Amino acid sequence: MTWIDDAIDDYIHFLREHTIQSAVDNGWFSITTPFLNIYNDCIEIYCKKEAEKIILSDGGETLNNLELSGVTFSRSQKRKMLLDQILLNYGVSIDNNCSLVVMTDMSGFAQAKHAMLSAIMEISDMYMVSKPNVFTVFRDDVNGYLDEQEIIYTPGFISKGASGVEFNFDFQIAHRKTEILLNTFNTINKSNLAIFLFNWGDIKEAREKIAKKSVRGLAIINDDTKEPNVQLLSALESKGAEYIIWSKRHEPKNVEKLKDAA
Repeated sequence: MTWIDDAIDDYIHFLREHTIQSAVDNGWFSITTPFLNIYNDCIEIYCKKEAEKIILSDGGETLNNLELSGVTFSRSQKRKMLLDQILLNYGVSIDNNCSLVVMTDMSGFAQAKHAMLSAIMEISDMYMVSKPNVFTVFRDDVNGYLDEQEIIYTPGFISKGASGVEFNFDFQIAHRKTEILLNTFNTINKSNLAIFLFNWGDIKEAREKIAKKSVRGLAIINDDTKEPNVQLLSALESKGAEYIIWSKRHEPKNVEKLKDAA
């Protein structure tokens, strides 16, 4: 057992302790998670079993919350393209009631629930682009930064972790001795930080066995509109992950983080 094993065990215990299920009606159950939406309310997922199939839904809350915060998709082709890409990445669709929906069976429930939760949080983060001073999606900016530094990378990287669940990372950088799994953050909070550390921790063991390389976790964090919480940055470091603050991306020590480890 290593420190990362203990950290993952603690995180799984935390999730279990703070995940609550309750019956709603007509066979539906609600699953209240410890992750927060843009209004700092706990994210809820609804599920219903029909024969051998299980339906997972967000009840329309994700897109409704975005609309209330000023984010619409009908008048922005770029936002619509980003939304479609997120849905495709996680295998999520939108039904006639504007709810996010996933169909699965009992064997695929864990993966489907994880995909749904990841999609909700990633789509919810789009409220940042509703602000007048935000003209581009931050991931596109990071894409350009990697190109500028002549880094060879794979966008939209998907791989299976030790738990058997597939995880998505914004970029993967493969070097001779190391592999970097990189996620971008318009804003970082306890919820998306915990997911990033869990995903990286779970995939690290599996990837290191396959690639025979050290697998590093790297977060690039936007500070254009909000200064990142120092405690959250310390949490990243304490778990062995690295980060680059966007305004300091050209500092030599940060550029070096994109390179191969000695």
